[in-house]
Amino acid sequence: MDKIQIGQIGVGNWGKNLLRNFFNNPQIKVNRICDLNSTTLNRIAHEYPDSIVSTQVDDVLKDPAIQAVVIATQPITHYELAKKALLNGKHVFVEKPMVLDVQHGEELVRMAAELKKIVMVGHILEYHPAFLKLKEMITSGELGEVYYIYTTRVNLGIVREEENSLWSFAPHDISIILMLMDQEPQRVVCCGQGYLRKEVEDVTFTTLHFKDNKMAHLHVSWLDPHKIRKITVVGSKKMVVVDDMESTEKMRIYDKGVNFQGAVLPYGEAITLRTGDIQIPYIKMQEPLQLEVQHFVDCIRNGKTPRSDAKDGLRVVKILDAAQKSLKQHGVPIEF
Repeated sequence: MDKIQIGQIGVGNWGKNLLRNFFNNPQIKVNRICDLNSTTLNRIAHEYPDSIVSTQVDDVLKDPAIQAVVIATQPITHYELAKKALLNGKHVFVEKPMVLDVQHGEELVRMAAELKKIVMVGHILEYHPAFLKLKEMITSGELGEVYYIYTTRVNLGIVREEENSLWSFAPHDISIILMLMDQEPQRVVCCGQGYLRKEVEDVTFTTLHFKDNKMAHLHVSWLDPHKIRKITVVGSKKMVVVDDMESTEKMRIYDKGVNFQGAVLPYGEAITLRTGDIQIPYIKMQEPLQLEVQHFVDCIRNGKTPRSDAKDGLRVVKILDAAQKSLKQHGVPIEF
């Protein structure tokens, strides 16, 4: 079977990880690599001597041999690059967030459908074995009714100049919350502050309100003393914590909850707390990025729709857009 010819645009901090996984996939040939940084490109040329390197994006977009384009550039460039790739007959893998404008996202969804091309967004947590296990538990009813979810994604890290912490960090958690909740929110509220630069929020707190009083809360920041990547799901039967900073024991299942004995008893006696065992299930781990890349390959080979397709990317962008509007209005709720 012939290898899929890939071209990648952008090989910076995260792009280099994508390139490594695409290059190591036996079903892929990385034909061309593009980056505007000459120092970065020189290093890449040395590490991947069989690939053609260039600073010109059109060398990738207009090469008739290339079947799919990987876009790992600044988010402000995603729309134009993805659109040009589609118009040149390429499948597209684009990093999160897919775009920065809802209308641009809607256009990419339409184009992908009309041109019969795959657009897959880099919502990596949707391919993470621990989160797939968590989704299975929710679907099977093991946790009971999911009441609420909260996530923390913070560290003292790279300070962005063009995008705030909401747009930089929250797409990861929004995508996984939508997957776990299996619905879109009805209302979005967001507050935050820019301490290092007034107009670029270093920290944001976002709350998503779903039907039946379900909630999800996201705390993201690059101005924090801790590095935390954690999600907690509280259900009527059990509660689960996934800590992605743990090297092996990433998931803990808490058999904790509240039992209702019956309305005929006094209130204090009718409700009792249940504290059971804590389980640490074995999860066969594989690099999520490797799984994500393989999924892209499988979708191209088999004509399947990616789990994180353009529609999924658009759903996340719509929530980010609503949160941004709430943020700029100091936490005014935005109906979604």
